[in-house]
Amino acid sequence: MSNILVNSQFDGGSICVVDTSNPSNLQFKIRHDTNSEFKQWFYFQLSNVKQQAITVSLLELSTSAYPEGWQDYSVCASYDNQNWFRIPSQFDGDTLQFGITPEANTIYFAYFEPYSYEKHLQLIGEASCFDSCTHQILGQTHQGRNIDLLVVGNPNNKYKIWFTARQHPGETMAQWFMDGLIRRLLDEQDSTSRALLKDCVFYLVPNMNPDGAYNGNLRTNSLGVNLNREWLLPSLEKSPEVYYVRQKMQQTSVSMSFDIHGDEAIPYVFLSRCENAPTVSAKQHKLNAIFKAALLKANPDFQTKYGYEQGHFGADYSTIATSWIGDNFDCLAYTLEMPFKDNHNLPDELTGWNGYRSYLMGQTFLTAIYTTLVEADYQV
Repeated sequence: MSNILVNSQFDGGSICVVDTSNPSNLQFKIRHDTNSEFKQWFYFQLSNVKQQAITVSLLELSTSAYPEGWQDYSVCASYDNQNWFRIPSQFDGDTLQFGITPEANTIYFAYFEPYSYEKHLQLIGEASCFDSCTHQILGQTHQGRNIDLLVVGNPNNKYKIWFTARQHPGETMAQWFMDGLIRRLLDEQDSTSRALLKDCVFYLVPNMNPDGAYNGNLRTNSLGVNLNREWLLPSLEKSPEVYYVRQKMQQTSVSMSFDIHGDEAIPYVFLSRCENAPTVSAKQHKLNAIFKAALLKANPDFQTKYGYEQGHFGADYSTIATSWIGDNFDCLAYTLEMPFKDNHNLPDELTGWNGYRSYLMGQTFLTAIYTTLVEADYQV
């Protein structure tokens, strides 16, 4: 009889135990998001495993939200819940299997490197200690968590730059991105940040979906609502997170907007915007081209060859954040997608795409924004 213990009762934890009686065939299933049919995120701890060869099987993945996301995917693992590495994994169309002989008594497994709610609160607290940053609470979620906004720079500055992240809570790379961006923006020795803050104010929502993040959901809030389909008609009853952020955008206006996400299937970093849609203006086309060129120069992890096909969002187009913001403010508006797998252009066998690479992508976005403002003659 195996003495292996399973724990997922922590911030962001999620798993369903099937059978742990045989260390060479530990069986689990991924649970659904709360009040939803989506299922993809997992994050759990195994104990009493030191120097014991174990094999883990995640079952019934053909019924997960994105079955193609498991192809060529390698699971994330950590001994200390801070330093994460990848374990080679095999997917047969329904079961993902991976094995390891742990070097410590406890090991964690996750779909992607987590970013905890506690870490979110720490980021908000540290940022709000800077004179250039103001912390605002736009409202609260259904479960009573704050919807946090960081305002960096003078609100009277001409250019209003908005960043939203983690509408889909399991896309934790989005908040790692925000962590990097925020810390560079607050660095008083960084010349790019200082130059930007002369003319720009940044409105930053590091975690749009704190309930879903804490509950261990992939895609929805605690009510089972996909926030990135709520931007046309948000409600306090179903999507207070979008309702309050959108309301604030209407008060401040928007010069540039970036909504930060992760993609399960596509192993590249790319931008998404339905650029051939009739609602995209000539001004937006010009700014889009300048920004993409600037980001290509700023970070070689970004590329433009692979991404969503035109019309990817179909009838949902008008309900997503980037579409609504771009259409209503006639501004540069993009969704950034980063991989759950690895960036196939610059692969890293040990870590795959991870939190630190997302963090660095956030930092280099400031370089691309500065270049765009300069090359567009500040006609934003």
